[in-house]
Amino acid sequence: MAGDPNTTTAADGTKIHWTRAGDGQPVVLVHGITESVAAWDPIVSSLSVGFDVVSIDLRGHGASGLASDYGLAAMAGDIAHVVNDAGIEAPHLVGHSLGGAVVSAAGAAIPVASVVNVDQSLRLGEFKEMLEAVESMLRDDEVFPAVMASIFTDLMGPRLSEGEQARLTAIRQADQEVVLGVWAELLTSTPEEVDQMVDRALADYTDSPVAYLSLFGTSPGDEYVEWLEARIPGAAVEVWADHGHYPHLVDPERFVARLVDFWG
Repeated sequence: MAGDPNTTTAADGTKIHWTRAGDGQPVVLVHGITESVAAWDPIVSSLSVGFDVVSIDLRGHGASGLASDYGLAAMAGDIAHVVNDAGIEAPHLVGHSLGGAVVSAAGAAIPVASVVNVDQSLRLGEFKEMLEAVESMLRDDEVFPAVMASIFTDLMGPRLSEGEQARLTAIRQADQEVVLGVWAELLTSTPEEVDQMVDRALADYTDSPVAYLSLFGTSPGDEYVEWLEARIPGAAVEVWADHGHYPHLVDPERFVARLVDFWG
């Protein structure tokens, strides 16, 4: 279901795998940490009927190559390279979890039609606090797999079907070096530095507004709307209550319909 396979070489030489399916307005899908293009299969099957759907394996994930840099800027740069190699202009960007942060950074750096961020708060300072609480366990080779399994069990939420839970678990590749590399900026920076990193990544939205939807399966907090609008003018925040971290997979038909409505 992933579509035709392709490979792009990033600026630092990392091989980035991506697939393509369908025809129409271009859409770029970016998965969450430890996952791959396969995570989007239920969405691609519907979305590719009327859209040109490009799904990307982030560096260190799926069929993409390992890298020395897993920072947000590097991954956003990978999106730009794939968009260029695919020959598409101003795509709709859709990212889940880590992918939500990546498409948010990419949407500020390249011409896009819109950005949809699925269940990823951009207040990364709060996420940093959670990571610090389990950092020692994440760095322990023996404990790492159990910690990651526990994290994702909690994220599944009450409404994700057993079939989808099993499918996601089967495709998940929790590589310790990659996971720590992705989270390195958060673990090694001060809270102030994390806030500055986020503000830099989103700075261009202030001068060049982009249609932006942040869709959550759990509430991001009462102050999040105001915080986000201060950085991305006109950004919309929507919460699908009790849908957990995977609202798009709890109800894929509703999700695709919401995308089409947002883009329309």
